[in-house]
Amino acid sequence: MPTTTLAQALAHLQRAGLDRLDAQLLLLHVLGQPQHQRGWLLAHDTDLLPDAHATPLQQLLQRRLAGEPLAYLTGHKEFFGLDLQVDARVLVPRPDTETLVHWALELLHDTQSVLDLGTGSGAIALALKASLPALQVHAVDLSLDALTVAQTNAQRLQLEVRFSQGAWFAGLADHAPRFDCIVSNPPYIAERDPHLAALTHEPAQALSSGADGLDDLRQIVTQASAHLKPGGWLLLEHGYDQAPAVRQLLTEAGFLQVQSRCDLAGIERCSGGQLNPTGTP
Repeated sequence: MPTTTLAQALAHLQRAGLDRLDAQLLLLHVLGQPQHQRGWLLAHDTDLLPDAHATPLQQLLQRRLAGEPLAYLTGHKEFFGLDLQVDARVLVPRPDTETLVHWALELLHDTQSVLDLGTGSGAIALALKASLPALQVHAVDLSLDALTVAQTNAQRLQLEVRFSQGAWFAGLADHAPRFDCIVSNPPYIAERDPHLAALTHEPAQALSSGADGLDDLRQIVTQASAHLKPGGWLLLEHGYDQAPAVRQLLTEAGFLQVQSRCDLAGIERCSGGQLNPTGTP
């Protein structure tokens, strides 16, 4: 790319196939500007793009056109008002998952405890802790790489979350205390789902879960009652068409008040239920 203005560089990115927002965020990233400063580009649209930034920008363009998530290119993703560092070791946090956070915050108060299963980047756990500072938050993930990312985010944001490694509830210590709420955004895509082809840059183990996508959800639902306080809630994110199946799993496991919540697109994105106040399913 020859020496050009920022406005021309932005137009070049869009002609190459990026939407305007992606183009703006990549250009801001290369220039070392905060991602929320899109107005800065307008104020400086006649500035010249430094020669040293032209090649890195072109390389990022090619990676984005090849399907790599924007968050991996910039190293950041905003979630529930938090600036999270992300890379290919974890899934990119999605806005749909904020539905799960909002629901949990309706049920929890500061003095309670919550367990986040499959925490990934730490997005859910950290959003809950930031919203309720006295909340006791424990987060588990099977991947040590993911836990490294989550712990880095917790340290950057100065949020105290207890992290441990293991497969779902196996990540808890023996005789661990029960929780007021358990939340999880587990893998839920069927292993032969054609949508996986568009997600090849993200960790496969965090995406697919058996022939119908419900293997991990089944495991969590059947084991959750042993780790919830009487009257505690289990809240789960799932696929766009899985709400009836997840509600059935919750009902069969003895949960009460089984229901689903919709995301901003009106899709049933999360389902949950309450453990019997007697503490038995």
